[in-house]
Amino acid sequence: MSNQQANKAGASRSTNRVVGWCLAGVVGMFVFGFAMVPLYNVFCEITGINGKTGGRYESTEVAEADMSRTVKVQFLASNGPGMTWKFRPVVRSVEVHPGEPTTVNFYAENPTAEPMVGQAVPSLAPSEGTLYFHKTECFCFNQQPLEAGESTEMPLIFIVDKDLPAHITKLTLSYTLYDQGKQPAVTQTSRKDTTTNDNG
Repeated sequence: MSNQQANKAGASRSTNRVVGWCLAGVVGMFVFGFAMVPLYNVFCEITGINGKTGGRYESTEVAEADMSRTVKVQFLASNGPGMTWKFRPVVRSVEVHPGEPTTVNFYAENPTAEPMVGQAVPSLAPSEGTLYFHKTECFCFNQQPLEAGESTEMPLIFIVDKDLPAHITKLTLSYTLYDQGKQPAVTQTSRKDTTTNDNG
């Protein structure tokens, strides 16, 4: 084999290695996108940070609303990496009485030409408020499939606990929507809260 042929063979092997690494990187990023939501959930479960709210709240007690005070709840919505949906709260904020069930909706639209599945991950600020913010129904409990061009309004029903500390007058609930491809839906585990100080 001539030096020229050897050089060409070496260059070809180098090119193949580069292509192989690039393909591996693309596959790795794709897998990481699917794993992001469960990894985030595990991380927040272990560390207790980021103001991550809990699962479905099923109170065994019927409590009257505290009409002597109001709490402002603001809503934010954003898309995770690679998510192309239109996603926003229908209302930006509400004033609620602690102990009073409140219903709001979030708008989602799949503008692509392909069916997609989304998963919303909530976060609450200040993080101290997560002990007193209870979701009785939430679109974040399940993955949300939308056909190409389809739109929907997704409900959230929540209660701000009457034991919310007096110095907290405003809560900000944020949702990040992640692309879950065409995976089957996964339901968050429901649980019962027998006291008002459990996560909601």
